[in-house]
Amino acid sequence: QVHLVESGGGLVQTGGSLRLSCTASGRTLGGYSVGWFRQAPGKERDFVATLSWSTGNTLYADSVEDRFTISIDSARNSIYLQMNSLKPEDTAVYYCAVAARYKSGWLQSRDDYAYWGQGTQVTVSS
Repeated sequence: QVHLVESGGGLVQTGGSLRLSCTASGRTLGGYSVGWFRQAPGKERDFVATLSWSTGNTLYADSVEDRFTISIDSARNSIYLQMNSLKPEDTAVYYCAVAARYKSGWLQSRDDYAYWGQGTQVTVSS
C-alpha cells in the first residue's frame, strides 16, 4: 500500500505561483509512475501531468503545458507540481496519484492509478 498526503494548496492571484507537494509512505516511489489530476466544482477529475518511472519523461495536459512542472524527489519520497502563471481556470482540488508498480506508458486516465491522495484546494483569484 502507498499512502499519499498532499500539501501546498491555497489562494493565489492570477499570474502567481504555487508548489504542491505529495509525500508518500508505505513504499518507496522507485518503480512507480506518478501523476497529478484536478477536479473543479461540478466537473470530472481531469489529468494534469504524469512522470514515467521507466524513462523519467513527463507529459502534460495542453491547458498546463509550459506552465506546470511535475517532479520527484526520491530522497524525500515526494512528488511535486510546480505551477506558474496561474489562471482562474486552474482553480480546482488537486490530487496526486501513484500507479501500480512497474506500470508504464503515458498514464493519463484515472483508471491507470492505484493510489490517491486526499486532495488540496487551489484557488486562483482574478
